[in-house]
Amino acid sequence: MAAHPSHEPAPQRPDVRLLLLPLPEFTLLPFGGFLDKLRFSADDADRSRQRHCAWTLLGIDAQPVTSSSGVRVEIDATPADVDWRAFDYLVVFGSRTVEKSMALAGAYAPVLRAASRHGLPLVAIDNASFLLARAGLLRGHEVALHWRHVAEFRSAFPRIAVRGELIYCFDRDRITCAGGTAAIDMAVELLARHCGRARACKGLADMLVDEPRHPAHPLRSMEGDPRLGRHLSRAIALMCSALGEPMGIPELARRIGIGRRHLDRLFQERFGVSAHEHWTRMRLEHAQWRVQHSHHSLASIAGEVGLASAASLGRLMRQHLGQSPGALRAQRAASPSP
Repeated sequence: MAAHPSHEPAPQRPDVRLLLLPLPEFTLLPFGGFLDKLRFSADDADRSRQRHCAWTLLGIDAQPVTSSSGVRVEIDATPADVDWRAFDYLVVFGSRTVEKSMALAGAYAPVLRAASRHGLPLVAIDNASFLLARAGLLRGHEVALHWRHVAEFRSAFPRIAVRGELIYCFDRDRITCAGGTAAIDMAVELLARHCGRARACKGLADMLVDEPRHPAHPLRSMEGDPRLGRHLSRAIALMCSALGEPMGIPELARRIGIGRRHLDRLFQERFGVSAHEHWTRMRLEHAQWRVQHSHHSLASIAGEVGLASAASLGRLMRQHLGQSPGALRAQRAASPSP
């Protein structure tokens, strides 16, 4: 019996083809947001066919990869299976912590270099930028980072230009993204360059996303608590974003548009301390967390909070916490893992 002719359109080559490489303990938010944006743009209807864009999940081996929340994803291919010429990008999703991502450089750098040698632009989402930098694959490029990682990245890789004001950055054959929901915005921009703006924005309403954000979009959540008032709220936001910068209180006040005495008076009225003391406490809180949750050197952590040396960090911690950095780190090492 003769088969009826199919009314389905003939298969077409997708406009853009991506290899997605989730690192062990990857975070689900940027991964799911990026992948769902691909899915909505891939088909003319919500049928999830990979027609206009296509993706393949790549793993260092064939084993499933477990996310930071325990969800496991199956792998479609390993580096041995991949024809690099069949793809347009390699997208790497960072691990749960910076330390874990950088520790994977030995195993993953050969894969990243192979993709780069074959002409694939490398896309680093969240702290995957640390992995690329450790592998020497970000030299001469600008990098967009999550604001929490800016000081740490500058300390670890001082020769790489950081664009801390951007949520994503396209710099020739390197694309970096701060992570979180910014992965959706970056996906829209990437898709627009291959599929057109209309298809790139398809499905945003279904995802309850108003519109794609500009890479320099200012985060309202970084503007501080509006209940504090405009000047105090802005001061705290600047302090948070400049923990490691050699900026003093006079310069901070100048950027806000008020005098130093006025700024100190606002902090005294609200917090009972000067602006300098409040900033010191913020830096101390960051340094304490880093001492207890990373294996980075004390000199490196000191640099992240604008201190000249590990000795300066030690003096500050003993003065305010009554303990040395070494004692705090030992306490963490002795406590059971969560």
